[in-house]
Amino acid sequence: MKIAQIAPLAECCPPRLYGGTERIVSYLTEELVRQGQDVTLFASGDSQTSARLVPCCDIALRLDPAVKDPLPYHMLMLEEVRKRVAEFDVLHFHIDLLHYPLSRGFANKVVTTLHGRLDLPDLYPFYKAFPDFPLVSISDRQRQPMPSVNWVGTVHHGLPKDLLPFTARPNGDYLAFLGRISIEKRPDRAIEIATRAGMRLKIAAKIDPADQTYWNEVIHPLIASHPNVEFIGEINERQKAEFLGNARALLFPIDWPEPFGLVMVEALACGTPVIAFDHGSVSEVIDDAVTGFVVSDVSEAVTAIHHLDKLDRREIRTVFEERFTVERMTHDYLDIYYGLSRGWRTSIRPPFLGSGGQGISLRAVT
Repeated sequence: MKIAQIAPLAECCPPRLYGGTERIVSYLTEELVRQGQDVTLFASGDSQTSARLVPCCDIALRLDPAVKDPLPYHMLMLEEVRKRVAEFDVLHFHIDLLHYPLSRGFANKVVTTLHGRLDLPDLYPFYKAFPDFPLVSISDRQRQPMPSVNWVGTVHHGLPKDLLPFTARPNGDYLAFLGRISIEKRPDRAIEIATRAGMRLKIAAKIDPADQTYWNEVIHPLIASHPNVEFIGEINERQKAEFLGNARALLFPIDWPEPFGLVMVEALACGTPVIAFDHGSVSEVIDDAVTGFVVSDVSEAVTAIHHLDKLDRREIRTVFEERFTVERMTHDYLDIYYGLSRGWRTSIRPPFLGSGGQGISLRAVT
């Protein structure tokens, strides 16, 4: 099968440091190639891949100080995709909604994975206008705010089995926070939980320009006033294995409808339990009292820390291997690709022709 993977350009594939969507696109691309598929990756020019790379900008846009607006680069990428549509059986988009108007003429080849939150009010009228495009969610909870659309599957993220090694006996007596410094990720809660539990906390996170004020005014002063807290900054894959593997637990004290939360799976791969607040996908990813604890407030999180010894790190790793590997993720996507290429035919109608005339119609072929 000839497959195009179309990645965001903010980070390279895989990202050098932080980056969730581009990391998943990279894992999926490499596993598809390993399984013998003919894959072309549309991504930044500094991406590393065994697939055929179509460079759509010189380097990841976040790392290029000359780039002020990412939109023109994504539009140039879409133009390159449009010119090469005939080369592919399936085009798998990971850039949310930019490609929708462009894709009407070849919608029978297109599937889109939505990687972000879907509860933003501006998104509702957009997806309502494009109800038939095949969509993949990364968790069932992610779907809830959406209007009636054409969901063709939920595919949980997966990691290569050998990416993050299992650590049976962590040698660090600390809690970990990994990800991004932002209000919705609630690093302030992580600091409070660790302090109330009398434990050290290590924070490995990036600070986006949009979150600089939150860092300056809230988080940096908290870290400065809590000697049990250490800020490490962004870390790479090798550092991540040691950072997560040697932690007693990962704290995931989010305060938003997390679409998936890849860092939870990264912790599970190391055998490290996760203490997570019950928002978004958390209850789909974490098995309460097996791979961690799903909590509703800071007090419950502190109590959970005192029960970590009841969890079996080997069992946590086993759950990862059963549910969250790249092989399983790729198998799920291939099922969707084959369904798209063999099981549907597309009829294009002019958009907005009353109640029955929005966009494309996908009908199962029997």
